[in-house]
Amino acid sequence: MALRVTAGVVEEVRPRRPDETATDLSRDGTRALVCPGFLDLQVNGGAGLLTGDCTTPADLSRLAAAHRAGGTLGLLPTLISDSPATTARVIDLVAATRDPAILGLHLEGPHLTIAGAHDPAMLRPLTDADLALYRDAARRLPHLLITLAPEQVTPARIAALAEAGVHVSLGHSGSSYAQATAAYAAGASHATHLFNAMSGLHHREPGMVGAALDHADWIGLIADGHHVHDAALRLAHAARPESLILVTDAMAVAGTDATRFTLAGRQITRAGGRLTLADGTLAGADITMIAAVRHMAEATGAPLAAILPLAFDTPHRMLTGRPNRIEPGAPARLICLHGDRLTATLTAGDWEAA
Repeated sequence: MALRVTAGVVEEVRPRRPDETATDLSRDGTRALVCPGFLDLQVNGGAGLLTGDCTTPADLSRLAAAHRAGGTLGLLPTLISDSPATTARVIDLVAATRDPAILGLHLEGPHLTIAGAHDPAMLRPLTDADLALYRDAARRLPHLLITLAPEQVTPARIAALAEAGVHVSLGHSGSSYAQATAAYAAGASHATHLFNAMSGLHHREPGMVGAALDHADWIGLIADGHHVHDAALRLAHAARPESLILVTDAMAVAGTDATRFTLAGRQITRAGGRLTLADGTLAGADITMIAAVRHMAEATGAPLAAILPLAFDTPHRMLTGRPNRIEPGAPARLICLHGDRLTATLTAGDWEAA
């Protein structure tokens, strides 16, 4: 196939003619696979910064750039449960950012019940003031995703958020299947990192996991080999392959050689592909998106080409309602792979080695 890009936009896609001169992306006899760049909807940090540390648009761009080497060319910076003042400040910051890699904002909390690595002191119910802030933010941001627990937010308020254009996700919750099902009926559409920090699947009480598999339109999943057992990855893929969205849940150390960082005054240690609190609690993940794609393919036995869309197409369809295709008029934010190796990215008209 031949691909023509002009001014950062796909101009033409067609079969390549034998007599034409063009850049050949094949390498060592291996044909190139080109697809849209990955979209990561849960990125807590990178380049030494957490989202809450960012104070300028340049900070957010630096955070986003730390994920390019893993094939992520668009992301939602994710603010972990924080104060109303910090939340409002980060909303303003993202609204002022014009970097195309910043797709909007993910607020993971503070309206949660299972803390995980979040600061328990920050968790609280959603108030009228919060609702007003989020509805206004949904008008100002390209996309706003909010993770909440059904125990902390009434179905009426979930409906109000959804009607305002907020993508409502359920997570960090010990809710029953019935509670979670009611939240999905009210307008929630997504599940945040399936299996982690949520009530599990039992044959008499399916919990939040069961409700997500039964009712969520979209299901986030961390495929790093630590957060979710490979057997559970296979079960989720067998049950809802068209709805899974791979996320990295990356932290400040992404794109750096740092072995520790601080989260809400607590030290997080990086070792053996894991990020943990002192008590062993997982605190985000230490994986790139291309590595998550590879792990998901290995765990499920599916071809890499069948797993790649979980990193670029399902997140795009969740945010926009449209498939993510390389077609005339689409932004040329692309990646190139040879086998399972990411070898180049395209964002500004030229291929750059990954």
